[in-house]
Amino acid sequence: MAPTPDRARGAEASPGRRRAASRSGRRVAVGRRSFTSTMAALDALAVAGAQVSVHVDDLDRGSAVLVGDDYVSLPIAGLGVVPLLVEVAAQIDQNRLDPYEVVDRTSLPAVAGPGTWQHLAAPSLPVVDLAVLAASTGDALAANALLARIGLPAVRVRLEQLGLSRSAMMDAFRDRRGPDDAPHVALGATREYARLFADLVNSRVVTPAVSAQVSEWLSHGHDLSLAASVTGLDPFAHEGDEHGLLFLNKTGRGDGVRAEAGVLAGPRAGVSYALTVCFDDLSIAHRLRAHDAFRVLGLELMEYVF
Repeated sequence: MAPTPDRARGAEASPGRRRAASRSGRRVAVGRRSFTSTMAALDALAVAGAQVSVHVDDLDRGSAVLVGDDYVSLPIAGLGVVPLLVEVAAQIDQNRLDPYEVVDRTSLPAVAGPGTWQHLAAPSLPVVDLAVLAASTGDALAANALLARIGLPAVRVRLEQLGLSRSAMMDAFRDRRGPDDAPHVALGATREYARLFADLVNSRVVTPAVSAQVSEWLSHGHDLSLAASVTGLDPFAHEGDEHGLLFLNKTGRGDGVRAEAGVLAGPRAGVSYALTVCFDDLSIAHRLRAHDAFRVLGLELMEYVF
């Protein structure tokens, strides 16, 4: 995967940052460990025909330390739910949405995607519980219920307000996509999602209250199988880690799609990151190669923050 200059931020980035980007599409902060193993893993995937996009920011320095094709919009599956959660939290904060309003799943088309609600006896849940399910378990039915309540146009407006010009939520989750359906749930650029997660932990998304609420929902995320697999955290209870590790993330999974964005902070540094890999899911070996690249990134992120 060839290094890519920081195109879309050229107008707002400092001259020093633009010079750094021009010298190396993936630059590591001075005195910190490099991401050479990650670059090698992603290059190997790209040579094999995968589409790869990655972006890592140092939260303290406010600068990119790893960049590769981060401006490209790729399918991101369930990762695209994050702007929906932001809009839900914003409407609750503005008293436009009752957090305890009950939504009935019987009014929604059935979807056999990931999640828990479809296996529960309770046919109705309040909005806040649906947000927890969508954030923590990637619950497709819960996300669809929130989207039906909020409306896709509101999410698109929120994306524009957040400055996510290369990202979009296109549709609800579906078991099958016909010719009249959008081809994907969501598209996203890793540059924008890494920045979104940095803004969440820095209380810059809509309001500090909205940032805190969305961060809390995401902090319960159960999917630590990609980049987060090397953290050693308990997937079901990883708040207040005794080793001083701060972590939140959201993953996206689809046919031939793996995506993850998040924040990882330790005693030495903090980073926001996003990685998307779109590949031909022809065999378990193809899938495991993609997963291995996430784990390599996770390991080097851990080395960076510790």
